[in-house]
Amino acid sequence: MASKKREIQLQTVVNSQSLWDEMLQNKGLTVIDVYQAWCGPCKAMQPLFRKLKNELNEDELLHFAVAEADNIVTLQSFRDKCEPVFLFSVNGKIIAKIIGANAPLVNQKIINLIDEERKIEAGEMVRPQYHEITFVDSDAEDGEESPYESAEQLYSIAIIKPDAVIARKSLEIKKKILEAGFVIEIEDKRVLTEQQVRDFYSQIADQPDFEDFVLFMTNGLSHILVISQGNEEQPAWEETEPNPETETKVDEDHHHEVAPPTLRKEKRYSLQEYLERQHISQLCDIEDSIANVNKFIDMFFPDFKSVKNLKLEKILALLRPDLFQEKKENVLGIIHDEGFKILMQRPIVLSEEEAQTLCKEYENEDYFENLIKKMTSGPSLALVLLRDNCLQHWKELIGPSSVEKAKTSLPESLCVQFAVEGLPINQLYGSDSLETAEKEIRYFFPPQQTLALIKPHVTQEQREEILKYIKEAGFEITQMKEMLLNEEAADKIYSKIKTKDFYKDVLEVLSEGLSLVMILTKWNAVSDWRRLMGPVDPDEAKLLSPDSIRAQFGTSVLKNAVHGSSNIHEAMETINQMFEVLVPENPEGN
Repeated sequence: MASKKREIQLQTVVNSQSLWDEMLQNKGLTVIDVYQAWCGPCKAMQPLFRKLKNELNEDELLHFAVAEADNIVTLQSFRDKCEPVFLFSVNGKIIAKIIGANAPLVNQKIINLIDEERKIEAGEMVRPQYHEITFVDSDAEDGEESPYESAEQLYSIAIIKPDAVIARKSLEIKKKILEAGFVIEIEDKRVLTEQQVRDFYSQIADQPDFEDFVLFMTNGLSHILVISQGNEEQPAWEETEPNPETETKVDEDHHHEVAPPTLRKEKRYSLQEYLERQHISQLCDIEDSIANVNKFIDMFFPDFKSVKNLKLEKILALLRPDLFQEKKENVLGIIHDEGFKILMQRPIVLSEEEAQTLCKEYENEDYFENLIKKMTSGPSLALVLLRDNCLQHWKELIGPSSVEKAKTSLPESLCVQFAVEGLPINQLYGSDSLETAEKEIRYFFPPQQTLALIKPHVTQEQREEILKYIKEAGFEITQMKEMLLNEEAADKIYSKIKTKDFYKDVLEVLSEGLSLVMILTKWNAVSDWRRLMGPVDPDEAKLLSPDSIRAQFGTSVLKNAVHGSSNIHEAMETINQMFEVLVPENPEGN
């Protein structure tokens, strides 16, 4: 009896339409086990629910319910089905569904949604515009609704394997996918965990070399893509079979038969078929089963539904010299308040040629010569900005290119607010297109590479945290491999200290297990990585740079979690030796 009472307290019983409607008003997240009267709720999941309620429900944002499909009109499509179904209700909407007693997937979904609810309640994020699930007759073919699918939109998961990434085939593969009319909705580079590999490749788990394959997939960087069909037809043509009933025409002037033109029709290939036709399927594995795709989207991209509809864009912005010198902090404050994220920034003194390029629209004006003098007289501030629909938002915020136009059409714009006497132009600049933005960003913030190392004493959980730090700092992990650093390999990375007395201690630490060796890419990569690592001594790092990686994860000077190149020349040399690829010379920048 005590056990029965505990279960009732854990999950609210919903057995009528009125109780269902009342339950949807719950604050926070409600996890609903939909069941049939003849088979009852899924008891196998109750220990997990009880554990999560104890761990996560201190602010009463997490609720559990059992709903009897037989007595609730909304759930009629689930009647006479025996497979467990779990629905997730947030803010009065059913926003996700998981079919089957998949405890890891349900667990992760609950943790992610509760984390979102807490951030929303604390004012740290705006509630995402979820796609609400509508229930249809599940007897219809492929009729199950999903937060990731609709009649027009189905997804595939593609994994570009480590050997293809090392061979730098990722860009080629993505280019072919896009050329075929598919859309890459979201992508990420990462080292797959053993469990992720086993889950994704479960259909080949009985093959004799599967364990070697798991080792291969977990020892290097993979590229994971979520791909949709897109709206355009694939630009691939296939000839139809000749029609024997088609009449042969006669050219009366020349008295010979003319065969009818061969009919051709456009055919849409599946992603798998297309990659096979392009002879690259061996480099890239595809999963397009609806049930599995939804599971793997949740596994690889748990925030996919909330970011899918965001049009995140990067542009170059520039504060001209007068504005930079006099009102920099005011402008940066407005940029922050308007929801832009500053990914990179640098003061830069423009050459005359660079100034003429950026001010080309004014070249026929009387003040052009004076403008170029102003633009080259001192430093401007170049920024890389990121936000949803960034290009349009920035254009609207700064206003037209001239003060006169801005006063008429957008008097509240920054152009008017920060106008400089004697110079009738906008003191702020922004890229005029996304294509231009990409070129300008690469010009003003040329990418640089550095070598990074995560040492063997770092646990798997800590390693994942460090990789998260790296991505949040704006680095791209260009290459990665896990390896045991013997003396020969270590000498390539630690060439500057290999003659020191303490080097044997370094070798001993490196011999304790596998290290993760990476190429990190971003503007100013060498110094930014050294700043993110922190001082060599973790105790010193905790005092001087408490948010650094060594302060967080280092335990001693030898076991200080991470290592990195000291300068760009050392980085280039070590990368060439460790990854056997030529790295183009990349000076310190403009």
